[in-house]
Formats: sequence, C-alpha cells, structure tokens
Amino acid sequence: MRQKHITITPFHPDYAQETVNMWRESKETAIDQKEKHSVDSHLFFLTHILPEQYQIDLARIDGRVVGMAAYNETEISQLYIHVDYQGVGIGQTLLDKAKTQSSGRLTLYTFEVNRNAQRFYEKNGFMIIGRGKENEENLPDIKYEWRLKE
Repeated sequence: MRQKHITITPFHPDYAQETVNMWRESKETAIDQKEKHSVDSHLFFLTHILPEQYQIDLARIDGRVVGMAAYNETEISQLYIHVDYQGVGIGQTLLDKAKTQSSGRLTLYTFEVNRNAQRFYEKNGFMIIGRGKENEENLPDIKYEWRLKE
C-alpha cells in the first residue's frame, strides 16, 4: 500500500461506531477470538468510560478511522490499527504521540498470542516486566514498560 497522509485527531463521538467496528475487527484478528461484549456495550465503554481516564486519539486516512489509541501520562490502555492498514506507520505515529505526552514512563498489556504487537512494542523500547494478568478473554497477558532514556 502506498503511504497516505495520516491525520491524528482527538476522538469525537461522531466516529464512535466506525472506531468500535475497526477496534473489534483488529482485536478479533489479533487474538483469533470473538469480542465478548456487545457492540452497544463497546460503544458505551468508548464514549463514556474510557475518556474519564484516558486521552483518545484517532488515526484517519482520507477521513476513514484506521487506528485508535487511548493513553494517559503513565499507561496505554488501548492501541488498535485497522487490519488493512497495519505495518504502514499508523501505530508508530500513535505510539510516538503517547510517548511525547507521557511522564517518561509508560506501561501496557498485550495478549501473549499477539506476536505482532510484541514485536512492535519491543522494537519501540518496551521491556517485559510481568506476565499473566487476568482478563475477560482468559488469555495470558504480557505487561510491558517503556522508560524515556536520559
């Protein structure tokens, strides 16, 4: 795919349905498991729960939502890229923004089965600091940490 211009914007509820559709497909593909929550529940989480603790950014190409990240100064809660747009720099763009907004330290969890995410985070300086977090999917997790080099 030819590289197109990525626009990063703050989340707006007008994009909630498109964001949730992208998020669900990306996650289901990454872990080979259907999403446990209903679409309505996922929409409520995105629009009412997640914004209470995290900044949510959308990555858009030609107006289409192709990625999202939810993060604060110390943690990345969610980072998902549309399955058709992985490997073209969108995740990198979102991660770099989260790093610049961070306190100099970020933690995140990824599923052990998601090898692509592991390679991505390790390439970006994240180190494994734990394993085995319980989650709704009943899948082993890896906890990663990134620290700003001084």
